[in-house]
Amino acid sequence: QEGFLTVIYPFEGTPAYKAGVLAGDRIIKVDGKSTKDLKLEESVKMMRGPKGTTVVITVVREGAPNPIDFKLVRDIISIESVKSLSLKPGYGYIRIFNFQENTRAELESALKALASKEGNLKGLVLDLRDNPGGLLDQAVEVSDEFLEGGEIVSIKGRLKRNTKRYQAHPNKTKYPFPMVVLINGGSASASEIVAGALQDHKRALILGTTSFGKGSVQTVE
Repeated sequence: QEGFLTVIYPFEGTPAYKAGVLAGDRIIKVDGKSTKDLKLEESVKMMRGPKGTTVVITVVREGAPNPIDFKLVRDIISIESVKSLSLKPGYGYIRIFNFQENTRAELESALKALASKEGNLKGLVLDLRDNPGGLLDQAVEVSDEFLEGGEIVSIKGRLKRNTKRYQAHPNKTKYPFPMVVLINGGSASASEIVAGALQDHKRALILGTTSFGKGSVQTVE
């Protein structure tokens, strides 16, 4: 962001999260080497390494008078896509951390677990805060889970074959309960598609702060 290598969100349970790295931290050095003018791929390559080895990142944090060093112990990163819990009888909470290949399946499992525990759900909070995005098809499928029809998202490209429209379909399992979707400045890309689709179809109330604003889709050809 603005030429700085910036942390969007440190996933829970990862070395960075455990060390205290926060969303918005700007990484200015990796093992003492400046990240200025480096491409993202180059910076990532510097930070990656064998499990159990260490890397020191230096960050600038808003409100902190001096740069902060974090010594991270590298590990194998396994990110859980969906977590859920009961807020109170009849009201569920589901957080989607990112959109992976199995996100919709995990969402369906979470909804079934909440319904079996609480009976018929009366309301749901869907938390997309600090969700950096992921797979487009999973964002479409998650949106489709709560919509019965209409356009979810469309893509327009220079070439006709790159122009696509994704539609919602009637679901076997209906979810008539009201929904609130939480977003913030770290909600980007696929998470913005879900929040936007649910808002456009008046399926959910959106609460939070302005999202990241990444309205692009990438295709490798």
